[in-house]
Amino acid sequence: MNTDTIHFLTGIKMPPIDPELLSEIVSTAADISLLLSAGGKIAAAMVNPVHSAFGRVDDWVGRPVSEIVTDESFEKLSKRLEAISRPGSRSLAVELNHRDQSMWEFPVRYSMHNIGKDKSILMLGRDMRPVAEMQQQLVMAQFALERDYEAQREMDTRYRVLMEATRDAVVLVSMNNGRIADLNAAAAVMLGGSRQDLLGAAIAQEFEGRRRGEFLESLSNIASADAVSPVELVARRSQRKVRVIPKLFRAAGERLMLCRIEAPELANSPNSELSENLERLFHEGVDAVVFLDQDGIISSGIDAFLKLTDSTHLANVRGRSLADFLSRGGVDLRILLDNARRARQLRMYATRIRNEFKGEIAVEISATFLNDRPKPGFGLVVRDASRSEMLRRPGFSAGDDGMRSVMELVGSSALKDIVAETTDVVEKMCIQTAIDLTRNNRVAAAEMLGLSRQSLYVKLRKFGLLSKDDE
Repeated sequence: MNTDTIHFLTGIKMPPIDPELLSEIVSTAADISLLLSAGGKIAAAMVNPVHSAFGRVDDWVGRPVSEIVTDESFEKLSKRLEAISRPGSRSLAVELNHRDQSMWEFPVRYSMHNIGKDKSILMLGRDMRPVAEMQQQLVMAQFALERDYEAQREMDTRYRVLMEATRDAVVLVSMNNGRIADLNAAAAVMLGGSRQDLLGAAIAQEFEGRRRGEFLESLSNIASADAVSPVELVARRSQRKVRVIPKLFRAAGERLMLCRIEAPELANSPNSELSENLERLFHEGVDAVVFLDQDGIISSGIDAFLKLTDSTHLANVRGRSLADFLSRGGVDLRILLDNARRARQLRMYATRIRNEFKGEIAVEISATFLNDRPKPGFGLVVRDASRSEMLRRPGFSAGDDGMRSVMELVGSSALKDIVAETTDVVEKMCIQTAIDLTRNNRVAAAEMLGLSRQSLYVKLRKFGLLSKDDE
């Protein structure tokens, strides 16, 4: 190298440097240094003495640079060489992947310097393998985190499905603060609240006459005993007597208590077989069963109801009003709920169920008012009556006086008179049926028939269905 070609450094001209000393400075300033001739051949190759990872590169001297780099790297290097050869260009940077005879690749980041009029290029390189290895470790760590996250999601899903599918009432309590960490739907029913309200609540406050410290200590002592005996308590919200069976365990360093809650009257009941049979009949019976709150909103149901409404899942009907599935909508729902609330029961109410595709099926509904609970509601049994409707003869019973009088007109009156008489008979029967269904509620009957209240009273007077007190 010719030291006369050294440029100014920060405005101060460097003094002449001995060529051997200059070679030592260049070799120690970088991990690997290359001197390229104008033809793209390696004129010199030096490795930092303290950086032995490259081994010896003496065999690179005299070889074209294209033989020691990958094809992709040679394309990048060619563009940089072309750019640095332009007038005014001083230095550029480029990252190259070297390869040796065994095709082992290693990355190096070079700074390129045009050092002479003969267009020689000095390349000072920094070994990028530690950075590449760190990046590879970060990528592998990211993959490991994603695998762990997916495994955690899978385990969480299994746990949640198990909690909701099991029939046992289960509550998880944190021993650090004595609050409910998790519970399933069965436990929420036993305690008399919703899952959202009970999450985070103090477990001791959910039972009558219990203090937090004393309650947790007693449950902990029972769980630590060899023979675990149930604790009989009274749930504060539902006022039900329950039995709590505790079990202590530790998860991720946190002490938790698993409390299984049972109803004492069912634990040793001689009718357990009957209860099981009734439950199986509820789930597997042919008649649809659906439960409503006091406003007629569907809270639960069975598959038979989903089949009637052509719904794919219970989530599609839960939270919706039953009026959405009744042919007469709110009128049918009001009659059902008002009569069931008044008489506690309503039997064989004939109407039509509208499915999700606007089709209708004739049904008979029996309703029961369930008021012996903190949140009263209604239980409905819906029976498909479409086959019975098809077997019925069209028309009305010949024993009806109005119909018999119409039949007697045939042969003695004109057709238009007979039709007018028939219309009156049908109209009277429809009005009478609406009055009976609504238990003489004129407003509901008018809404059911699609009449105004005044029009209904006119027709009631016309057919003599008004009593003297009503007039």
